[in-house]
Order: sequence, then C-alpha cells, then structure tokens
Amino acid sequence: MDKIKQNLPVLFYFNHSKKWLVKISKKESLHTHIGVIKHADAIGKEYGERLVTNKDKYVYLLKPTIYDYIMKIQHGTQIVYPKDIGYIIARAGITSGQKILEIGTGSGSLTSFIASVVKPRGHVYTFDVDENFMKIAEKNIKKAGVSKYVTQEKLDLKTAKKLPIDGIDVALIDLGDPWNVIPQVRKILNGSGAIFAICPTMNQLEKLTMALVENEFTDIESTEHILRTIEAREGKTRHSFQGIGHTTYLCYARKVFFGRESKKLKSTKNIGSK
Repeated sequence: MDKIKQNLPVLFYFNHSKKWLVKISKKESLHTHIGVIKHADAIGKEYGERLVTNKDKYVYLLKPTIYDYIMKIQHGTQIVYPKDIGYIIARAGITSGQKILEIGTGSGSLTSFIASVVKPRGHVYTFDVDENFMKIAEKNIKKAGVSKYVTQEKLDLKTAKKLPIDGIDVALIDLGDPWNVIPQVRKILNGSGAIFAICPTMNQLEKLTMALVENEFTDIESTEHILRTIEAREGKTRHSFQGIGHTTYLCYARKVFFGRESKKLKSTKNIGSK
C-alpha cells in the first residue's frame, strides 16, 4: 500500500465543498474552520486513512487525481471544466501517443488534463500570447506533474510566418475569434484530424461553423454540457442546490477534402481544350 511521505501530494477531504490539496511538509499545518490539520500527522499513513483535528473533526487522506488538480488550480482565466474536457476526449478519441495542438493555453487546465491522457508517448504543444497567463499555466501544469509532456511557447498562430509543427492529431482552440486560425490549423492537422473549439457565445459558433465549411471540415457538431449533481440520502434524495451550469459551447469538426482542387483542375482543362 502507498504510504504518505514528505513532499507527496495529499487531498485533505472533509466534504464535497471543503477539501484542501497540499504537498506534505512535516513543518506545515493547515488552519481551517474544522481545526488544525498537521501535515506531520499524515506522514506514514496510507492513502484512504483519516486524521482527527484538534476540534474532533476528521479529514480523509486521499491521493489527488488529475480532476482534483484541475478543480484546485490557480485561475488566471476562465478554466475548461472536467465536464467539458471529458466530452472533448471522448468525442475526439484522444488517446496515449497522440500529438495535440492547443491554441490559447489559458490557466492550463485543459493542457494538464490532455497531457495526462496522451502521456507517456504523446505530447501537447500549447501556444499563447499573454506572458502573465503563461506563467500561471506553467505553475499549474508543473503542479499536475505533466510538464514533461507539454511544450509551451509564446506564439500568435494568426500572424506566424512559419508554422512551428505539423502532423497534429487533434487541435484545441480557446480563442475569442477561433475562425481566424482555421486556415493555419488545417495545414497542421493530419487528414481526418479533429478540431475542438471552445466558444462562450452562439455568435462565435456561427462564424466558426462558416469558417469550418469554407476550409473543408465535416462532421461539424456544436454542443453544450450541463452538470447537475444529486444529493442522494435515504428518504430525501433531491437535486443539489449547487452545480456547474453553462460554462461554454463546444464545436467539433474533422478535416476532410471536398475535392475542390480537382474540380478546378478539371474545369481548367475543359476550358483549355475548347
């Protein structure tokens, strides 16, 4: 069984809304409304055991998952929530070993989650233009333990004269004007490669969809995902008063070839033969 040691991560779990993600340091203590939680008391225990505070309350010692890291990261921008990330991974078929492009790193929530899926053979290449956000994202990615599988770079793909990578399996776009990078993304994507764009408004979906059709993408799908939790208790189960409602719209599409070039070539030949 895994024993908790110095510098290992632990999620001190009291309930769904009160939990603390820490790196164990024997000299540190966490002061909370349920009492003092001494890090040293966790050392030597197994994940899953519990500690009792000086106020006679207890917390469970849980091993953090990538979900826990995402929900506890420092927010420099609005994050992409796991409810949306899960659908992105499933719909795009993201698996270990794939090469992923991300345009708009933000706080690094999506970056970290995707890196945890494509590792150890895959890699995420993420670009942003705001150095302050990039620093926050770098810290969050490191805290999630996936820095080895992520390459961060300051780059505006809309104005880049040279495309930095190619052979991408999936492109993830989190920009206010995603339609402006579709031509560049198409050049980088493999045939049948997928795009997922994160759009806060329906107007963005409209413009994006027009750009996708113009740039020869198909299987275009726009969705919204609402997460509603249930308070399950004997005799009084009900919907929770807390929940994550609308966060964003997602737009998915795949790169194909409409055959426009061959039609143009055929048309040119016909004109020349007259």
